[in-house]
Amino acid sequence: MPSFGPSLIAAVCWGAMFTVAETALPRVDAINLTAVRYAIASAIFLALLAAFEGRDALRLEGRAGRVFVLGTAGFAGFNLLSFAALEHTSPERATLIVATTPLVTLLARWLTDGDRPSGVQLGCVAAGFAGVALVLTRGDPDALTEGGLGIGELMVLGAVVCWVHYIVGAAELPGWSPLRFSALTAAFGTGSILAITAVADAAGWLEPPGAGDLAAAAPALAYLVVFGALVGVLAWNDGVRRIGPANAALFMNVVPVTAFAIEAARGNAPVPVELAGAALTLAALVVANLTARRTVAAGLP
Repeated sequence: MPSFGPSLIAAVCWGAMFTVAETALPRVDAINLTAVRYAIASAIFLALLAAFEGRDALRLEGRAGRVFVLGTAGFAGFNLLSFAALEHTSPERATLIVATTPLVTLLARWLTDGDRPSGVQLGCVAAGFAGVALVLTRGDPDALTEGGLGIGELMVLGAVVCWVHYIVGAAELPGWSPLRFSALTAAFGTGSILAITAVADAAGWLEPPGAGDLAAAAPALAYLVVFGALVGVLAWNDGVRRIGPANAALFMNVVPVTAFAIEAARGNAPVPVELAGAALTLAALVVANLTARRTVAAGLP
């Protein structure tokens, strides 16, 4: 598999996630949906970790505090904020905000590690975001600002910041495999999600879903567990290890482009400007990946 393969797989899996999640929200609220999703996914993650790497891999090696912070940011922060945002904004606008992940990642690494982005990196981020904007707005600039920047968009931006903290933090545990990092951070993140959900349900802010609600949301929940969590998270963390957080983050631009492709497959035929936007985004990813490979080959930091 190419070095960028896992990042691409994760992005494609997540491309349908917002649309799929929206179909379940009329029956199960975003917080309870996330709690059920990750209670199942984390149990499977831990079982896979014990089966493939042994029970010793379940040990935290004195890093419980850091794993808790990363897991809470990456799983509770990102998922609760982004899914809850769908009650205030559309999946299309949400994925557009998610496309800022590469820029936020570059800025985070610059601030925390002093890793100043190159002109090529910034150019690829700008080109990728421009391509996404073309896809989602069909070339109409007013579509980007229609309705203003509301609570939904701000929630998704907060989710992006949480996710960037998670992927940049992966570098702190270089000796852990992608499966181990995914399983242990997911377990701690799920603990935070369940605690928040229990408080919200007990306080009457939310209503726990009944058996009928869960049955109605089962197809969406199955996708969110298998592809949104298990395949997506594991592939993403593998990709971060292979090509680094900054280059992996560029693939978040594939998320909204995939969402656009799904809509096209459902009968919403693309217009030329949308095709041009998708091509621009893909070209930016190719250039960024080739540049990263040349940098590694030259022995540059």
